[in-house]
Amino acid sequence: MSTLEKLTPIFRDVFDDESIVPHLAMTAKEVAEWDSLGHIRLMVAIEQAFGVKFTTSEISNLANVGELVAAIDKKL
Repeated sequence: MSTLEKLTPIFRDVFDDESIVPHLAMTAKEVAEWDSLGHIRLMVAIEQAFGVKFTTSEISNLANVGELVAAIDKKL
C-alpha cells in the first residue's frame, strides 16, 4: 500500500468526511475543515500513524499532499 493510500483513512477521520480522496496536488483549500487547527490535528495523526516526527519548519513548508507524501517517505 502506498503512502498516499495510507493517508486516505487518516484524512477521512481527521476531517470527518468519508468522501475525501487525497491526491498529490490536493491543497488545504480543497477541504472545508482543513484550517490551521485541522492541519495540526492532521499532522499529529500522521505522525502517530507512520511513527515519524516533523519539525515546525517542515510542516509549514508543505505546499500540497504530494510534498507531504514525499516528506513521510523520506522519514521512513
